[in-house]
This record gives sequence, C-alpha cells and structure tokens, in this order.
Amino acid sequence: MILEYQPTQQSRIDLRELKELVRHGENKYVEFKLKTTHPEKIVREMVAFANTDGGKLIVGVADDKSLKGLKFPDEDEFILQRAIEKYIYPAIDYTFERLVIEGEREVLIYNIPKSPFKPHYVDLDGNIENRRAYVRVADRSVQASREMREILKGERKGLSIRFQYGEKEKTLMKYLADNQQITVETYATIANISRKIASRTLIVLVLANVLKVQPHEVQDFFMAA
Repeated sequence: MILEYQPTQQSRIDLRELKELVRHGENKYVEFKLKTTHPEKIVREMVAFANTDGGKLIVGVADDKSLKGLKFPDEDEFILQRAIEKYIYPAIDYTFERLVIEGEREVLIYNIPKSPFKPHYVDLDGNIENRRAYVRVADRSVQASREMREILKGERKGLSIRFQYGEKEKTLMKYLADNQQITVETYATIANISRKIASRTLIVLVLANVLKVQPHEVQDFFMAA
C-alpha cells in the first residue's frame, strides 16, 4: 500500500523539505506550477484546496519534478496576488513565502488551509451565474457538481441532519449492499424518483454521515460511509 505524502502545514519551509515535497510529486495536498502564465487557471487549484482539505501550491516547479525556480519572482508574485484578489470569491485564507533555490531564482509557496467558509468560487467575470467551485481529487482539481456544492454548504453550516428512512432510502441501501457505488442518475432510475429528489436524498445522507461522496469531473459517486 502506497501512502499519500501530506506536507506539514507549518508557515515556513526549508530547501530540504521543498525537495522532499517535489520528490513525492503532486497529490491531493500538493500542486506544482512552472510559471504564472495563466493565473486565472492557477486560482482554481487554490480554491480546490480551500474547498477540500487544504494544501500547498508551489510555483517554479515543472511537471517533471525539476526545480526550475523563477527568474523574476517579484513579477510572478504580483500577477498571482492580483488574480487571488480578483478571481476568488469569497476570499480565501492563506500564507505565502518565497524560497531561494539557486542563484537568484526563487519559488513561491502558497499554503492554503481547509476553509470554514466554503464553498469558494472562481469568479472570472463578476457574473454570479458563471462562478465555478472546485474540489481536490487525488492530484487534480475538478469542478464541483451541484450536489458537491450543496454538501460543502451543509458542512460549513454544521447542520444537524435528520431524515426519515423510507422506501427510497431502503432501495438505495439495498443497491449499495450489492454495488460499491451509485450515481444520482442511477439512484433516480432504480428508485423511480425524480433526479431532484434523488440528488437531495444523497446530499442529506452524506451530511448525515450515512454516505460518503467521491467527486469526479464527469459525475460524482456515492458509497456507504
């Protein structure tokens, strides 16, 4: 069994720890970016970390895990700082540091904790209809589904969930006794209920800790907790 490497959330990092992070590669808690060429895409990773379990975004590292560093770190810091302030809603909490790796080259390291104010969104044009939430899945940041957004909201509010164990819940648990996971669409079909009711039932059961959810960029999967 390979354990996923999780970095410490300490405010400072030295070159030895940085090299250790890079050696293990990207995962649920670590994301590399070579440059800040597309800051509107980079903030997706920060939002995903805030909406999930936190993590580190390191700028100046290539996909092949080579420490390239930034020749003009002041410029990259400014570009990304503007993007964070402009495109993330509501604002996320984070700490920031710069580390010299060789000569005058530096890497930028952003530490993003799990947020108590999720969901956070990427808002590129100020239109509320176009806001997108993201969550971290393995080494990728994927757009959160409507169900996932509602789950994040429920977790934020710390709701005390109560539900009635009726026929549709019995149908669901019977299916999960024979199958590892289920989607909203499959649940709606087997229980002969609308997608809206299927969605709401699954959301409630996740918040009640009866089920757990595995987000996916195509469709979410729900399974017994």
